[in-house]
Amino acid sequence: MKKLIVCACSLFMASAFAKAQVGKYRSDLAIGVNGGLTMNSVTFSPRIQQSMHFGPEVGVSIRYTCEKYFAAVCALQAEVNFTNLGWREVPENGSYTYTRNMNYIQVPFMTRMGFGRERKGAMGYIILGPQLGFCIGENDIRSGEWGDATNPYDPQGPLINVPKNAEGAWQQYNMAIEKKFQYGITGGAGVEFSHPKVGHFALEGRYYFGLSDIFNNGKKDIFGRSANSTITVKLSYFIDVKKTKDNSIK
Repeated sequence: MKKLIVCACSLFMASAFAKAQVGKYRSDLAIGVNGGLTMNSVTFSPRIQQSMHFGPEVGVSIRYTCEKYFAAVCALQAEVNFTNLGWREVPENGSYTYTRNMNYIQVPFMTRMGFGRERKGAMGYIILGPQLGFCIGENDIRSGEWGDATNPYDPQGPLINVPKNAEGAWQQYNMAIEKKFQYGITGGAGVEFSHPKVGHFALEGRYYFGLSDIFNNGKKDIFGRSANSTITVKLSYFIDVKKTKDNSIK
């Protein structure tokens, strides 16, 4: 009997300790919309001289808050975004400019940890996770001294009078995106302002590091690397669909 009592007490204490470690459960669901500005470049190897490509991003968001672990409010967040990426070349001689626009559908899956007020007031947070994307269209804009550079790219020989950048690269001007599917890591930080009757407004800065390339990268291909690198500044608005009934949550 003593052994049973000791065992039962041990199990109870272990369960209580585990619950204390897990934290306070939440079951909050919110949906929303987001929009912002992207600043993108493509990491080429061999390197291509370029400046930031600016484009819009709009999408929808869903967030599930699952628990509060000590001071951190833990949540899962997913989005579906339409994003305009690309790169812009401005050579040293200034004789021409070239801009490639690439339209993507992007789907990030992220964990979110917030610190502060959940339902009324301000909360700072960090967010991190994988991101998938698919290129649904592209176009380019050329200006300056292009000559015959607008002719279709001929893999059997070079174009006539095609401008070259400082590193002598020119093939990218008429190469279509060869790898439309992309994947990488995204993360950032932001601040959210909440009101129980109005909803949640979040201002966020985010960085995406591409792990995949937009062109083929074999030994016989032109580029060894051609990955997107994106800084995004965005504003999101969430409304609560489901809220945990707990008056102690502030």
